[in-house]
Amino acid sequence: MSMNQTPTSERVHIGFFGRRNAGKSSVMNAVTGQDIAVVSDVRGTTTDPVYKSMELLPLGPVVMMDTPGIDDEGELGELRVRKSYQVLNKTDVAVLVIDGTCGAAPEDMALLKRIREKKIPYVIAVNKKELAEPDILKKTVEGLRSEDVQGRTGQTEDPHPGNPQAILVSAATGEGINELKEQIAAAAETEEPERYIVRDLLKPSDMAVLVVPIDKAAPKGRLILPQQQTIRDILEADAVSVVVKENELKDVLGQLGKKPALVITDSQVFGKVASDTPSDILLTSFSILFARYKGDLEKVVRGVTALDSLKEGDTILISEGCTHHRQCDDIGTVKLPRWIREYTKKDIRIENTSGTEFPDDLSKYKMIVHCGGCMLNEREMKYRLKCAEDQGVPMTNYGITIAYMKGILKRSVEVFPEIYRLL
Repeated sequence: MSMNQTPTSERVHIGFFGRRNAGKSSVMNAVTGQDIAVVSDVRGTTTDPVYKSMELLPLGPVVMMDTPGIDDEGELGELRVRKSYQVLNKTDVAVLVIDGTCGAAPEDMALLKRIREKKIPYVIAVNKKELAEPDILKKTVEGLRSEDVQGRTGQTEDPHPGNPQAILVSAATGEGINELKEQIAAAAETEEPERYIVRDLLKPSDMAVLVVPIDKAAPKGRLILPQQQTIRDILEADAVSVVVKENELKDVLGQLGKKPALVITDSQVFGKVASDTPSDILLTSFSILFARYKGDLEKVVRGVTALDSLKEGDTILISEGCTHHRQCDDIGTVKLPRWIREYTKKDIRIENTSGTEFPDDLSKYKMIVHCGGCMLNEREMKYRLKCAEDQGVPMTNYGITIAYMKGILKRSVEVFPEIYRLL
């Protein structure tokens, strides 16, 4: 897969934050060498987050994110500030841009504190070096250096130890931009173990059978992203993938020359696939694989048991990480609500969100059923799980919910012994 084809969810997300007219957009344009964001001398030009997928050397495929000013005012301004803070939830590296002509403001320091609380690697860029008074620059840098040391005192889980001191830059002249790019790349380097969708479950020459329904909801002429990514991961394992529709599975399993190591199914046909797959063949779903890949499989497996304690009139949230055209039998808005009501035999109230619409206040919900999160990066998926956990709301996902309601969840996680033992 070329860098241009790398899915957005797999790219490093770099967010530029700061006050209005600090030069966030100009600094981002200077870093990328492209006019990605509109710039002007008018305060508050950026009114909504701007996203741009691109290649940034030496990092490779990234998503650059420009945000509204964190000091915006009025009712609309408050909404824009909230959007900026929401962007932090998907940010892998934060660039705090400070106006060098007037120094760091309380809004800057409040944001820096939030970045640290979220354990996001960060870089501070003091912009407009060419316009700033030397005394103001010196005071700003020294103040940030002092704040940086104080902010790290006593921290045991610093996400980026040895974070560089504030970098003086000029988006207008290009001074300091190369150093800023190097520091962004350094901040993006983590020691986290590599994550896999499925390749660690397979040996070379193993066979995995993927069950992919082709119905009205399926996109014409292509497979959806989690299916594509899973096939690619199987190839990385030097294994073999066989892709079939649900009605062909039984015949294909009988015709294969050897027993497949794993059957992976779309959640919507979980029941039929389970009945057509012999019990000595491991079975799971794309959604379960992505629950492990993007989030915390143990948490969402534990969360699904909340279905059994739902009462008449309780409200649950069904949340999708992407936006798409709703079909007449849509999984999130039609099928799942119907199946949940049939399973609980209660009039459960359903609310739906999609894309970036994930509520801050989850207290009204008795549980959350989330999609597999293929369009969300790992940081945002884990943020949503943490929000639910902090507010005491059980959270699970589509595939686990369907498997549980059909009585096949234990079989569906047998491929993960540490999870299997929990059931």
